[in-house]
Amino acid sequence: MSIVIEVCVDTVESALAAQQGGANRVELCDNLLEGGTTPSAGAIEVALQRLSIGVHVMIRPRGGDFCYSDVEFEIMRRDVAAAKQLGACAIVFGILRPDGTVDKERSRILIELARPLSVTFHRAFDVTRDPYQALEDLIELGVDRVLTSGQEISVIEGLDLIADLVRKAAGRIIIMPGGGTERNIKKVVACCGVKEVHVIAPTMVESRMSYRNNCVFMGGELRPPEYSRVTTDPQGIQRLRQMVD
Repeated sequence: MSIVIEVCVDTVESALAAQQGGANRVELCDNLLEGGTTPSAGAIEVALQRLSIGVHVMIRPRGGDFCYSDVEFEIMRRDVAAAKQLGACAIVFGILRPDGTVDKERSRILIELARPLSVTFHRAFDVTRDPYQALEDLIELGVDRVLTSGQEISVIEGLDLIADLVRKAAGRIIIMPGGGTERNIKKVVACCGVKEVHVIAPTMVESRMSYRNNCVFMGGELRPPEYSRVTTDPQGIQRLRQMVD
């Protein structure tokens, strides 16, 4: 069976590049500098109009931790409803309690609101107190897949836990390693026996601006360049596809 390649993107142009490269689907986000937040309704709608592959929509109201206030949870509920109404095929979210356990009550609300769409629990899983208990909680909730780097900074360092989670899951939930690249994808698939992978294939593209004012920055103290940006490399996705097929 061919490996399902999901590409993490934060623009519709990157999503189109991922499709061109042979991706099976995209996880559509905004603001990957903070790990991905909820994309705009416009981005979701245009992506769905222009893509022929699946679009999984990130539901995350802000960067930082995954313990949300009542106001933030209400935003998530409305964003799930909007993504569903626009025609997304899946939602991606993660909610934790202050003690590092899965917030089952709130997760259940979002899952019920999302159905019949597919549901992924994202890398909030990687900061849970007990990954094995978190896995059982997600299975109990009926989550379709969990995205994880094995509770480590990189998927390679987390391979042992990922492989163990695959064994523990025993087909009850999809374990999807996150953070795959051209350098590690074959090792990840071979070591873990997974059927789906979550990857990035970034490349820098120059701004079309001929006039540039290099004294002005639009962001905070961590300053990405104003006149180049990261997008998905379709050739990189093609190479990833060749490695796992």
